[in-house]
Amino acid sequence: MALVCFALYFFVGVNYNLVDYLPPNEQSTRAIAIMGEEFTQKIPNANVMIRDVSIFGALDYKRLLSEIDGVTDVVWLDDFADLKVPIGMQDASLVEMYYKDGAALFMLSIESGMETRACAAIRELIYTEDDSGGNALSGEAADRDFMQSAALSEVLNAMAIILPISVAILLISTNSWLEPLLFLGAIGVAVLINMGTNIFFGRVSFLTNSVSPLLQLAVSLDYAIFLLHRFTDNLKESGAKPEEAMKQAIIASITAISASALTTLFGFIALVFMEFKIGADLGLILAKGIISSFISVVVFLPALTLCVHKALERTRHRPLLPDFGNVYKIISKTAAPAVVIVLIIIVPGFLGQQRTSFVYGAGSASSGTYLERDKNAIEGIFGKNNIAALLVPAGDIVKERDMCLELEDLDNVNSVMSYARTVGTAIPSGFLGDDITSQFYSDKYARIIIYTDTPGEGDIAFDAVERIQATAGKYYDEYYLAGQSSSLNDMKNIVVTDNLRVNSIAIVTIFLVIMMSFRSLVLPCILLVTIETGIWVNLSIPYFTNTPINFIGFLVISTVQLGATVDYAILLTDHYRVNRKLMDKKAALQKSLGSAVKSILISGFTLSLAGFTLYLTSTNTSIRDIGFLLGRGTLLSMLMVLCFLPPVLSAFDTLIAKGTWGAGFYFDERNGHNNEAG
Repeated sequence: MALVCFALYFFVGVNYNLVDYLPPNEQSTRAIAIMGEEFTQKIPNANVMIRDVSIFGALDYKRLLSEIDGVTDVVWLDDFADLKVPIGMQDASLVEMYYKDGAALFMLSIESGMETRACAAIRELIYTEDDSGGNALSGEAADRDFMQSAALSEVLNAMAIILPISVAILLISTNSWLEPLLFLGAIGVAVLINMGTNIFFGRVSFLTNSVSPLLQLAVSLDYAIFLLHRFTDNLKESGAKPEEAMKQAIIASITAISASALTTLFGFIALVFMEFKIGADLGLILAKGIISSFISVVVFLPALTLCVHKALERTRHRPLLPDFGNVYKIISKTAAPAVVIVLIIIVPGFLGQQRTSFVYGAGSASSGTYLERDKNAIEGIFGKNNIAALLVPAGDIVKERDMCLELEDLDNVNSVMSYARTVGTAIPSGFLGDDITSQFYSDKYARIIIYTDTPGEGDIAFDAVERIQATAGKYYDEYYLAGQSSSLNDMKNIVVTDNLRVNSIAIVTIFLVIMMSFRSLVLPCILLVTIETGIWVNLSIPYFTNTPINFIGFLVISTVQLGATVDYAILLTDHYRVNRKLMDKKAALQKSLGSAVKSILISGFTLSLAGFTLYLTSTNTSIRDIGFLLGRGTLLSMLMVLCFLPPVLSAFDTLIAKGTWGAGFYFDERNGHNNEAG
């Protein structure tokens, strides 16, 4: 079944356009939908620059570009100026938008889904043999083409890195050469099943396609570790037969595994409630992956382990890691400083993560790629060129002209192309051919193309969007603005709401899972504060270092780090709860840390490794941000669980006993605890 699912994975469609995930009621989404219905010509989404070319040579290139499969429209100087008139007598600002220093800049519309084929043909046409001729291709279509070409290879490269390193970590941390293969086999089967069953969704986002396999592997590996470590301990301590030892292992670990799976599951499901639907895309796939991993661990792994038990015993070796039985002595010495440090940083961390600056685009290629080289080459001659389309009700050409004149006076607006400005108000649109009027008018709407010199996003770009919308609002009650900056501005406006909603849902659901698992009102508070502090510190670092991060990374990590790393706190607390029934709190902490620290380190380093692997192997900045935040956040969560949680459990031991139903803590006259407490 796993192999069939893996084969199906290659038939799953991948969507590289984040705009498709904007809510349908956002004005930019409605603008795109209306323009698709009313106009045949699209907003240009690619720029092609040809150097050392004459006017007539540029016209030849325009013809060749328009003949490329997937290119629906090519805009150049001849669409707005009579080239029979000498260039020196034309409007200089208009000419320099398209022809400057012997270079011609063409603006292309490339059909969605045809980016790879069209961009390959364009590069074949314009590139010289050594790629050093200076001709260039950039824009949204080129970005998507780059992502598509890199997507599968980057997933495979990431897996090629994380799998051998994970095997190495597991080999060092286990007592059998065969045990790592059992871990990876059980989770690997679940990953393949999850990847293949994505075919039922039709297509997934490039973000989900890139990060979900590694996240599922890293997040759910600890379920297998918890179970097999319990199984090994049962064989050693009780001398039971393998079948009985496995039965007892399942019974003993099912609370920790279920609680870990449920917290992670609800952390991912919280993403579904984002207004920005990329959250639902990622959350549903990851939630499905957690369910498949849980089933694989509690059903497939025990059967597989018992089948190869004899081989497992024959491949036993001496522990390669030191015994962690005395780790409490080390951690107890750092307890007071750890608590003090956390008390100092918790408020700045909470406030800092609320002020982090964001990048809202899908993410361009990282530095050093041909995509960045081409973009810089075009901007070096023509500057930044950002296009927007404004739709307003048709019918009043004088009002349209007055608005366009005011738009032209706005900062960062280079030019405005409309019927009223290009043809004029004196000539009725009915007197001209449809090939001219269809660019500007449909039955219901007039379309105005606005050229700005802003980047695709940022304060300057978003301020320009808002000024254009404000100007349109002075003349029309109904207007729609489409374009990259308009879409990203809408994304920006829903971040605060999405972040509050997703975090609230994740915290409440995880609180309830922990509360029901431990039958306690106190432990959920302690565990959530422990992990949330790590999250706040992780997400506040970009603010204090003045480093903007991708907003998707911020939203995803807020829930993923919580759902995934709270498992470590649950594991340690579960051991403490069991041991505390038999011994005093100091001895319980010592034994709990000795039992749990290895599993926490293995799982934590594997998850952190998955994050840093995404960061190192991806050329897409949004995925790199997610990877780096995940890698760093996991390490911070581990530190919080190992250094901060133990002294907090000790300090609130009495309150835990009273606030946990059926706690049954060990009676000790020295600390006043009673085994009937709770």
